[in-house]
Amino acid sequence: MKINSLNGPAMVIVQELLDDPRLYGLEIIVLPDGSTAVDAGIEARGGYEAGRLIAEICMGGLGEVGIGVSNASSMETPATIVRTDHPLEACILSQLAGWSIKKGKFRAMGSGPARALARVEKLFEEYQFDDTHDEAVIVLETNKIPTEKASRLIADRCGVEPKDLYMILTPTSSLSGAVQICARVVETGMHKMHTMGVDLTEVIAGSGTCPVPPLSGDDMVMMGRTNDAMLYGGSTQYLFNDGSSVASRIEDVPSFSSPDYGKPFEQLFRESGFDFYKLDPGLFSPAIVSINDVSSGATFSAGSLNPKILDRSFGLA
Repeated sequence: MKINSLNGPAMVIVQELLDDPRLYGLEIIVLPDGSTAVDAGIEARGGYEAGRLIAEICMGGLGEVGIGVSNASSMETPATIVRTDHPLEACILSQLAGWSIKKGKFRAMGSGPARALARVEKLFEEYQFDDTHDEAVIVLETNKIPTEKASRLIADRCGVEPKDLYMILTPTSSLSGAVQICARVVETGMHKMHTMGVDLTEVIAGSGTCPVPPLSGDDMVMMGRTNDAMLYGGSTQYLFNDGSSVASRIEDVPSFSSPDYGKPFEQLFRESGFDFYKLDPGLFSPAIVSINDVSSGATFSAGSLNPKILDRSFGLA
């Protein structure tokens, strides 16, 4: 089935948030240029349901996110449960946080379906996708309300009027933010395979789970915990039409294949001098990755959970 839009399906979910913001613990802010910012954790309290719906918005409405439980650490925690029948579009062309937005003093990583309108990333040269919807939805990991200059930049890049731009704001230290980050577990494995040169058009479905860590008001702590949840507690499964391009390299996909594996992420980040580019990009992958090659019927799996690192990261040890 050909997908014609990511922003259109996402806007259906955005409208749910706009219709009853109090139910989801949100605050709606209309900027002077007419663009709409949805505060899901800066001044607003947000919540599990807000984070779950925001994660589905991030996936362009082409994935389902649930909340379950995880025993990946020594303490039972909530967990995101993610599935999609359109993994390339939902995860790579929408959910991936690939748009670095900089305007004046405002900085944020942008993810969500607006990326398919802006097409400012080289990724969209590789995977052609035309979204002509007249509204744009972007999810910003930030603890600041976007400036009018920033919102105009986003609207201009997306080719929409500011009044048709919807920005969802999710600080890392908020519950909404933690949930939507942990719901990226399937996307993280897809992105790792992309860096390995795997043909992602062969992936026909994806699913995964990831623990949602205990909260801290410190963004740095939460950046570490959410990364650790993925690297040491995330588990994914992918169905391939033809998985031969990755089957022989399955051991290279999970996070344990990286030389940086084995320490809490916050520690690694501090040791790098707070420079992401000094970290091995191969680290960013789920703890467990399984491949079902439909053409052969075979299943390949690699990786394991690491409760000890999760306990350290989550403040349990």
